Amino acid sequence: RLLESMIPVKMINFPQKIAGELYGPLMLVFTLVAILLHGMKTSDTIIREGTLMGTAIGTCFGYWLGVSSFLYFLAYLCNAQITMVQMLSLLGYGLFGHCITLFVTYNIHFHSLFYICWLGVGGLSTLRMVAVLVSRTVGHTQRLILCGTLAALHMLFLLYLHFAYHKVVEGILDTLEGPNMPPFQRVARDIPVVSNAVLNTTAKAIALTV
Repeated sequence: RLLESMIPVKMINFPQKIAGELYGPLMLVFTLVAILLHGMKTSDTIIREGTLMGTAIGTCFGYWLGVSSFLYFLAYLCNAQITMVQMLSLLGYGLFGHCITLFVTYNIHFHSLFYICWLGVGGLSTLRMVAVLVSRTVGHTQRLILCGTLAALHMLFLLYLHFAYHKVVEGILDTLEGPNMPPFQRVARDIPVVSNAVLNTTAKAIALTV
């Protein structure tokens, strides 16, 4: 199914089959979260693990669930033959191209390589989803609206993850924790220095008492 998500279908005269399971898409979303964490750790960003993990999970799951819900509503308006589970599965497997592109470009820092992978790998996964939706939608206008929205959101999300995600996370962390906040450390309290005169007076008082 991962390989099929990168191969656009040619037959669009009849509805193409969509896997009705969410295990694979869920694992791909968690994989994308791990890749985003890896990309932040390899950069020069100093951050806290909890904040970074929550931001990455919120971004990936927010895109997967939010865009799937929006596209399902749009598909309902365009009379496309697809269920919510099928839409979640289709978009989830479409993130396989994003995982490959980001994993390669986070370790090999060349903008030209990113654009090649963006058009090649990301474009293939997008074409696969577009072809499936075209086969399940009747009417040229409906196909153009639904598939154009899907392609634009999917390709722009990959651009966002590569160029803007790190800057947005750094801005959030600066807002929550302050820029360049030093780690919390326990410092021993300073003991006041007692003068010799006070010590001598105290010793004489004790001697007289005894």
